[in-house]
Amino acid sequence: MSATSNNHYNYAQLHLAVLLFGCVGLFGKWIILPAYLIVFGRTFFASMAIGSIILYKKESITIGRSGFKFLLLGFILAFHWVAFFQSVQLSTVAIGLLTFSTFPIFTTFLTPLFFKAKLDPRSTFSSFIIFIGVACIVMDGQLSDSYLWGIVWGIASGASFAVLTLLNKQLVGKHSSRVIALMQNGFAALFLLPLALLFWVPIDGQTLLLLIILGIIFTGLAHTLFIESMQTISAQTASLVACLEPVYGVIGALIFLKEYPTFWVWIGGLIIITVIFWDAQRN
Repeated sequence: MSATSNNHYNYAQLHLAVLLFGCVGLFGKWIILPAYLIVFGRTFFASMAIGSIILYKKESITIGRSGFKFLLLGFILAFHWVAFFQSVQLSTVAIGLLTFSTFPIFTTFLTPLFFKAKLDPRSTFSSFIIFIGVACIVMDGQLSDSYLWGIVWGIASGASFAVLTLLNKQLVGKHSSRVIALMQNGFAALFLLPLALLFWVPIDGQTLLLLIILGIIFTGLAHTLFIESMQTISAQTASLVACLEPVYGVIGALIFLKEYPTFWVWIGGLIIITVIFWDAQRN
C-alpha cells in the first residue's frame, strides 16, 4: 500500500472512530437500564475487547508505579460515563453531547493546576464563548426540569472528562494508549461491579446484545481505530475530526430517534461546535 493510500485508509479509520464515539449516546435511549449498569456493561466488554487486541498484538502490559493513577482514572472514567448516560436519559442525545462538549472550559482552568502553566488568553476566551453556548441551551423555555438536570449531568460529564484528559497526559509516554485504555475500562468496571450487583436489574437477550455491541464495537474497536489512524494522521487533524463527534451524534439522533433539537439548542450547539473547531485549529 502506497503512502498516499495508507494515509487515506488511516483518515477513513479516524472518521469511523469519531462516528462510532459520536453515536454512543444513542445507546442511552436504546438500552432501558440505569446509567450505572450501562456503563458497567460497556466497560466490561470494552476491557475484554481491548485486552484481546493487546494479546493479539503481543503488547506488554506493565503498571509499574502508575497503579494508583490507573485506579483513579478508572473511577473518574466510570463517573464520566455514568454522568453522560444519565444526561442523555434525562434529556436528549443532543443536549448530552453538547453539554459534555463544555470540557474545554474545565481543561483551560484546570491545566495550570496540573502542569503549573499560565492561563492561555485564547483558551480563556474560547471557554467564555462556550459558556454562552451552554447559556443559550439553558435559557430555552421549553426545557422541563428533567432536561435541566440532564444539562447538569452533561456538564458534570464534561468536567470529569477534562480531569481524565489531564491525568492521561501524565501517563502518555510511560504506557501505550491501548494499555491505558485497558486499565481505565477494567478498573471502571471493577468500581461499578458492587453497585451493579447490589442494584441488579434483569437483562434480556436484546439488551445484552446492545451492551456487547456498545462495549466491543463502539468502545473497544473505536478506540483501536482512533489509535491506529494516528500512524499517518497529525494530532491537529485528529483534533479537528474529533470535533465532529457531537455533529455525528446529533445527526444519528435525528435519524434513529427522531429527536429534533429546539431552536435554542441549535443555536447553543452551533456556538459550542464552532468554538471547538476554531480552538482545535491551533493544536
